[in-house]
Amino acid sequence: MSTATTLAAPARPTSRRCSPVALWRAVRRLVREAASGGRTPTVPDAPAVPADFGEPGIDALYAHRRLDLVRLALLLVDDLPTAEDVVQDVFAALYRRYGARLAGLDNPDAYLRTSVVNTSRSVLRRRRTVRAHVPERAGHAPSAEEPVLLREEHGEVIAALHRLTRRQREVLVLRYWSHLSEAQIADTLGLSRGAVKSTASRALVALRRELEAPR
Repeated sequence: MSTATTLAAPARPTSRRCSPVALWRAVRRLVREAASGGRTPTVPDAPAVPADFGEPGIDALYAHRRLDLVRLALLLVDDLPTAEDVVQDVFAALYRRYGARLAGLDNPDAYLRTSVVNTSRSVLRRRRTVRAHVPERAGHAPSAEEPVLLREEHGEVIAALHRLTRRQREVLVLRYWSHLSEAQIADTLGLSRGAVKSTASRALVALRRELEAPR
């Protein structure tokens, strides 16, 4: 991936595969199961993602992983243009640190996931700081592409996710949207596996409350 490619505006996703329907359905189902069974449901560990993209390099990594990372960032920052900026910044930083051949980078997927989470956290911190000093603009005009990733029927779950704590939201998104194992989430967030498990349990209870609360 050349420097010009890295810094160029990312292509807009156009496929309906971008919609977080998997998260919406999974969280709905898991909340119902947790409510009826009194325990935290689990999902199978995600299969290992092949690290070999053919000829190694940032171009192949960008082509194979960009869209998934945009979807991950979107669920963390709740704003498509910002999510795309997050992923663009992550790839630009990756290029600056490791170069086009990614020399010395053993696990690109793990590096990118962690970078997206950390960059999303920084975005949210800046957003809170700005909102503390500048009145929020009335209304939010979604871009033409935003419904592709956040279809209307998923809005309730997405809004509920963003009323959870940051850690709860991150754990749920990584577990039930990115389908990471507890060990992978622990590595990504810098937590113990026990903390991931307990956070997921509390998050599902809190999410159920949010979804059941009258509006």
